Amino acid sequence: MKALTDRFVPQQCSSSSSKTETSLVSDSEVSDNKSKFTLWSTSSSVSQPYREEESSTSRHKQVCANGWTAFVKKVYMASGAIKRFQDRVLGPNRIGLPITTSDVWLLGVFYKLSEDEASEETDDGSVVAALKHDFSSRILMTYRKGFEPIKDTTYTSDVNWGCMIRSSQMLFAQALLFHRLGRSWRIKKSEDTQQPEQEYLETLEPFGDSEGSAFSIHNLILVGESYGLAAGSWVGPYAICRSWESLVCKKRKQTDSEHQTLLPMAIHIVSGNEDGGRGGAPVLCIEDATKSCVEFSRGKDEWAPLLLLVPLVLGLDRVNPRYIPSLKATFTFPQSLGVLGGKPGASTYIVGVQDDNGFYLDPHDVQQVVIVNKGTSDVDTSSYHCNVLRYVPLESLDPSLALGFYCRDKGDFDDLCLRASKLAEESKGAPLFTVTQTHSLVSHSSCEFVDDTEEEREEDDWQLL
Repeated sequence: MKALTDRFVPQQCSSSSSKTETSLVSDSEVSDNKSKFTLWSTSSSVSQPYREEESSTSRHKQVCANGWTAFVKKVYMASGAIKRFQDRVLGPNRIGLPITTSDVWLLGVFYKLSEDEASEETDDGSVVAALKHDFSSRILMTYRKGFEPIKDTTYTSDVNWGCMIRSSQMLFAQALLFHRLGRSWRIKKSEDTQQPEQEYLETLEPFGDSEGSAFSIHNLILVGESYGLAAGSWVGPYAICRSWESLVCKKRKQTDSEHQTLLPMAIHIVSGNEDGGRGGAPVLCIEDATKSCVEFSRGKDEWAPLLLLVPLVLGLDRVNPRYIPSLKATFTFPQSLGVLGGKPGASTYIVGVQDDNGFYLDPHDVQQVVIVNKGTSDVDTSSYHCNVLRYVPLESLDPSLALGFYCRDKGDFDDLCLRASKLAEESKGAPLFTVTQTHSLVSHSSCEFVDDTEEEREEDDWQLL
């Protein structure tokens, strides 16, 4: 916050005006009052120089007053935190539903809007209300402050660099939520006095911000060093997918029984072409996915719940328009876990689409660390959810992104393969990925994979290290 006041308040009063550039963000225009009080208390020390100028000329006092007024306006614009980073990087702020009756797909669930509902003049029983409740039930992970230092660094916050890691945590938390409570689960409304479900708390618990939490930012950075993960640096979708693969493998080797509880599903990363290279559209090999499931179950079962990750590069500077129809179509799949995407240094978690816009959860809000565990049912988990719908044009996304899919059983996986194959056939020569029964691809399962070479890691356009 001190950095914010230093940025907004002139160092000294001057008769010449100066422009102040803002760049950082708050996740919600409706920020809580605590943040506002924090900012005011932090900035109180800078008001003294203005009082000391009372003996100066009236013109000088007027300039000072104008400077203070401008600062106050900046404070309210920031909603008690930091001005939205998306205003600069993701584009102008777009909130709510576009005024259109076009269909909405949210992680495989369809919402058909009427004209009245598109204008949001509806009651709690409307389709829009159901859509918003679904959206607010998705798990939100944001920047946190006040956690223990990461490794041997002095970082106690991931502000300005941890958005891709937070986006990936959202996707994994969503997979766990679907596995434990199903796609139809919804967060209890504020007036509901019932305690949260045990499975819900168990889902949030491993994403705490400490080395003791299995899927924390601390542990992801620790295992992801070979893929470029480091405190204070941005990282791309491909690297974060491989880092998750390494982390889950490590946790599995440490404690098999605990692993089954932490992530009760196999992980399979779809990458490369049929010859195992990284060029061309990725290939989902059914034989390799099956092998991942068998390895997860230690050979006891032929299938297991499966989390599929598909890192993609869909253009040069931004997503090639040829891919947008297929990208939108993936949200209609019942297995959809959304997309890790955004722009370099500004990752988001895209969970739905309408027309050519993507609805997303934004990690660029700074919140205090919260400790959640299944033994504290009265814990406040409101910081893990967002009630504000935001959208971004899909054509403006960076081409480096990653798709996620959750398959509960073999039937679910077979259905995904059929849908993906049909989508590839209808892509007019621009498939996101293809499906094949078998090929000689080297195993990339959760615990048997070959580290990428340094040259391959440099191909990830998101790595701005």
